[in-house]
Amino acid sequence: MMRPMKLAGSELMFGEGCLGYIKTIKAEKVSIVVGGKSMERSGMLAKVEGYFHEAGAETMVISGVEPDPSFETVMRGAQEMLGFGPDLIVGLGGGSAMDAAKAMWIFYEHPELKTMESVLPPNEFPKLREKARLCCIPSTSGTASEVSRSIVISDNETGLKHGLGNMEMMPDIAICDPEVTISMPAKITAETGMDALTHALEALASNRANYVSDILATQAAIDIMENLPKACADGTDMKAREIMLQASMVAGMAFTNVSLGIVHSMAHTLGGVFHISHGLADAILLPYVIRYNEADERAKKVYDTFAEKIGAENLYTAVEELNRTLHIPSCLKEVIADEAVFTEKLDEMAALAKADGCTKTNPFPAETCHCHGQRLRHRRRARAPCSL
Repeated sequence: MMRPMKLAGSELMFGEGCLGYIKTIKAEKVSIVVGGKSMERSGMLAKVEGYFHEAGAETMVISGVEPDPSFETVMRGAQEMLGFGPDLIVGLGGGSAMDAAKAMWIFYEHPELKTMESVLPPNEFPKLREKARLCCIPSTSGTASEVSRSIVISDNETGLKHGLGNMEMMPDIAICDPEVTISMPAKITAETGMDALTHALEALASNRANYVSDILATQAAIDIMENLPKACADGTDMKAREIMLQASMVAGMAFTNVSLGIVHSMAHTLGGVFHISHGLADAILLPYVIRYNEADERAKKVYDTFAEKIGAENLYTAVEELNRTLHIPSCLKEVIADEAVFTEKLDEMAALAKADGCTKTNPFPAETCHCHGQRLRHRRRARAPCSL
């Protein structure tokens, strides 16, 4: 069977000092999309702008992208781009800034489109690059948006998150310099790092996994489990930061081609309903989903093989131990205070998670009536929101 894969855009730069590659990029006008103030405070925004100015480009900054960027923010940025006319768009920051940059790019290229629904299936995704190319520069080691075809945009009216994936959105240029991540605090390092680990482990277990994706995901997961505690313990450990950024990137290459599983399906839903940060939701859910998926013979073999590689008795306890090391809560009850509200919304969230695009590549069907799955659901309902 043919297995088409695209691992990155046309230009992929990684390693300490590669931020200087900006000076070689040919562009006349550059729109730089950032989130809050972290890139400004760290000096990275000024450094990036300075490099573009050295290359002879004019820059403008679109700031104020919130976590889980909203469609309103996307349209605001697209309008600013229409007034400026960039031939290069840069997403500088974490996953939210990069996702927002991708989405703004769509509506900048196609101002005739007015709604998020206009680019969601079954509608045809529009062609890009008539006006601009896209460059992503990550400040976190987690989302891998710099090498992925995906975005997640929030609908403030419904509280839902819309996931969208299309190879048109693969960034043309990715610049992964660990220096950009050095200002990331331990909590964000931990949560984004667990997002990267979830990408790797869900890609490994995906029902679309293949020879190449397995190689990428396996090495990424090994490196993350070894280096994430180091990066959290000492944010100035440049070697750990570099390995984490590269492992996140490689995990992204795997999952953007073979997709993910129900950890992400549920994390998307929890983020939309309870505004839990994505990486934190991933970290809490991951060991529970590993145990759930072990009912699938192939998935259990994948997990057991990987556990053997890292010298662990089993994978879910290794992930639980990593979470403890990183001071990540062990259950949702620790981050969702109102159990009654959680229980009230449980059926609604289950339906949303089941409909999420990541669910179809989970190794074990979410709608299973298998007796293990039934016991698992009943136990989780009884303990909710302590587990799932």
